[in-house]
Amino acid sequence: MRRRIRHLVMAAALLAQPLIAPALLAQTTVNLRDADVRAFIQDVARATGRSFIIDPRVQGKVTVVSDRPLDQAGYFELFLSTLRANGLVVTPAAGGAFRVAPIDGAATQPSAGQGRDRFETRVVPLNYIDAASALESLRPLVSREGQVTANRTGNAVIVADFADNVARIIALARQLDQDRAAVRVVALKHAGAREIATSLAQVAQGSAEGRGWQVAPVDASNSLVLRGDPATLAKLARTIADLDQAAAAGSDVRVIFLNHADAEKLVPVLQQLVGQPVSPASQAAPLTQPAQSAFGNANAGQPGQAQPAAAAATVLPAAPQGGLGTSGFVPGASIGRGQAVIARYEGANAIVIAAPADVQRRLGEVVRQLDVRREQVLVEAVIVEISDVAAQRLGVQFLLSGTGNSNIPFSVTNYSNAAPNLLAVAGAIASEKRYGQDNATTVQLRTAAVNSLLNANGGQFGFGGNLGSGAVFGFVVNAVKADTASNVLSTPSVVTLDNAQARILVGQNVPIATGQALSNNFDNAFRTVQRQDIGIQLDVRPQINAGGTIKLTLRQEVSSIAQAVVTQNVPDLIFNKREIATTVTVDDGQIIALGGLIDENERRAIEKVPLLGDIPLLGRLFQSRSRNRTKTNLMVFIRPTIIKGAEDAARLTGERYQYVRAEQALREGTSDTSLDALVRDYLKSPIPGAPGPQPPAQPPK
Repeated sequence: MRRRIRHLVMAAALLAQPLIAPALLAQTTVNLRDADVRAFIQDVARATGRSFIIDPRVQGKVTVVSDRPLDQAGYFELFLSTLRANGLVVTPAAGGAFRVAPIDGAATQPSAGQGRDRFETRVVPLNYIDAASALESLRPLVSREGQVTANRTGNAVIVADFADNVARIIALARQLDQDRAAVRVVALKHAGAREIATSLAQVAQGSAEGRGWQVAPVDASNSLVLRGDPATLAKLARTIADLDQAAAAGSDVRVIFLNHADAEKLVPVLQQLVGQPVSPASQAAPLTQPAQSAFGNANAGQPGQAQPAAAAATVLPAAPQGGLGTSGFVPGASIGRGQAVIARYEGANAIVIAAPADVQRRLGEVVRQLDVRREQVLVEAVIVEISDVAAQRLGVQFLLSGTGNSNIPFSVTNYSNAAPNLLAVAGAIASEKRYGQDNATTVQLRTAAVNSLLNANGGQFGFGGNLGSGAVFGFVVNAVKADTASNVLSTPSVVTLDNAQARILVGQNVPIATGQALSNNFDNAFRTVQRQDIGIQLDVRPQINAGGTIKLTLRQEVSSIAQAVVTQNVPDLIFNKREIATTVTVDDGQIIALGGLIDENERRAIEKVPLLGDIPLLGRLFQSRSRNRTKTNLMVFIRPTIIKGAEDAARLTGERYQYVRAEQALREGTSDTSLDALVRDYLKSPIPGAPGPQPPAQPPK
C-alpha cells in the first residue's frame, strides 16, 4: 500500500514539473559580485532566450545585486543599465540578435529595438528656427558618448544618443522650435520698395542677424513686408525710414540703362503714361528745353539761378489729378501730378527721366517689368510638292498633190497636235524645185520646215514619192509617250524674337516690263521695269502665349517662272505661285499642316477628218489623238520651337550644323570637312554639337 502511494506521489511530481519550471525561470534573483562580464552576458542569454554577439574588446567584471525576483523584461533592462554603467552598449543586429560593444563609436551603429538604455539615432525637423542656432543650444545636453549635428539643407537636427537622452533632447527642441516671429508692414513715400528690399537682402547675405528675418516688396502699395524677431524688425524699420527720407532729397533726373528692351520703343509708352507728347519712334525725345524746365522748377528760388523767360512756354502740361492709385493704373489717367519729361539717349540703350521721386519710382517699376529677356522662336516650314505628268500622242498626216500640168487635185491632213508639219516640209521642197534655193520665199519656207522638224519629239515615220503623171504623195506618222515625275522638298526656317516680324527669301529678283513708249519720231524709246521677288518666301510673326502655345501670323509663298510670252513687242512672264496667308495657334515643338492641294487633271483631244475619221480601223489614218494627265500633291507644314535660353539655342544650332556637316563629309569623303576648318580656324570657335574634346585649331594657310 505504501509503495503504491509513493509511486503516485512520484508520478504527480513528474507531471507537475513542466508547469513549475517556467514559473521558476520567469522570476530571477541576481546576486553577482565581480563577475566576468562575458559570463554575465551568457547568463542573460540563458534567462531571456536572446542571442548576443560579443565584441572582442568587451572585457572586465561587473557587480549586480537585486533584492527581488525579476521577470525577463526587467532582467533585460537591468542588463542594459549595467552594461551602460560599465562603458558598454547593446545595439541590435541582423536576425534579431544584439551586438555588445564598447560605447565608443556607438553613434555610427544602426538603432532599433526598445528600452531607454539602447543607443538610437533620430532626425528632428525644425519649422521656425534655424538648424545652426538649435545646434548651439542642444549640443551641451548630449551625453559624452552621443553626437548631434545640423542639416542646413533640410533645416533639421540629427541626434545619436541613448534613448532616454534622445527623448529629452527632442522635447527641448520642440520647445525651442516655436514661431515667435512678428510681421510688420512699412510704407514708403519716396524710395522704391523693390530697390530697398534688394539692398537689405544684399546686406543680410553676410550677416548672421539677417538669417532670422525676411523682407518682401509690395509694388502696388510701395511698401515692405517684414517678418522676424520684433527687436530686429524695429531696427530694420528705422533703417528703412532713413533710406526713405534720404530718397526724398535725391536727384530729379535718373538714367536707366536697359538690358533687353529697346529704348526707342519704350520711350513712347512712358511718355503716354506721364501725359507727354509722344516723340516719333525714329527720333529721340527733345530733352534740352523740357529738361531746363524741370531743372528750373527744382532750382526755383535759389540764388544765382537765372530762369529763362521762355521756360514757361516749353514746360509740358501737368498730368491729370489722381494719377496712379495704389491698385494700378486708372484708365485715362497719367502717372504723377507734377511735371515729368522722358527722353532717349541715342548713344546707348538708355532712358533719361526728369521727374519727382515718386513719379520716377513708378516709371522705374514699369521699366523693370518691361525690360525682360524675350524668348525666341524657331519657325520651320516644310513644303512638299509631288507631281506626275503622263502624256501620249499619235498622229497621222498624209499629202497628195499634183505638180506642173497634172490634173490630180490637192489633198492634205494637218493637225495642231502633230509634228512635224507636213505642209511646211512639202512647201519648202516644192518652192526649192520651182524657184531655186536662193529665192526669198524658198528661204522662208525652208526655215519654217526646219523649225517644225526641230520641235518634233517622239518617234516619226514617213515616206513619200512620185506617183507618175506629175503627182507626188507623202505620209508621216508621229508617236509620243512621256511620263515625268517630280518631287520638290523645301524647308525654309528662320529664328526671331517673340512678337517680332521675320522674313526669309531664297530665290531671285526678276525684272518685269510694265510698259514702253515711243516718241513721235520713234527715236526715243523707253521701257518701264518693275522687279519682283521669285522663289521661296516665309514671313512670320510668332507670339508666345501662356501654357507654351504659339500664335503664328504667317505668309508662305512659293513662286517660279512658268514661261515667257511676247505681247506687242513687250516680253511678259507667266508665274507659278502658291501662297498661304493665315494665323494659327500651335503647341511648342508640334507640327501642323497649314494647307495643301491635291489636283488631278486629264485632257484628251482627237482631231480627225470628217466622215473619213469615223470609219472603223481605217479611220485611224485620218486622226490625231493626244492624252495628257497631270496629278499634283502639294502640302505645307509648319513647326515652331521656343528657344528659352542659351542651352536650347546651342542644342538646335548643333543639330543643324551636324546635319550639314554630315552631308558635306559624305561628298568630300573626309571626317574633317571644310566647314569644320572654317569654324575652327577662322572663327576660332568650337564645332557646334560635336561630342567629346575638340580638335586643336590649325593656323590659317
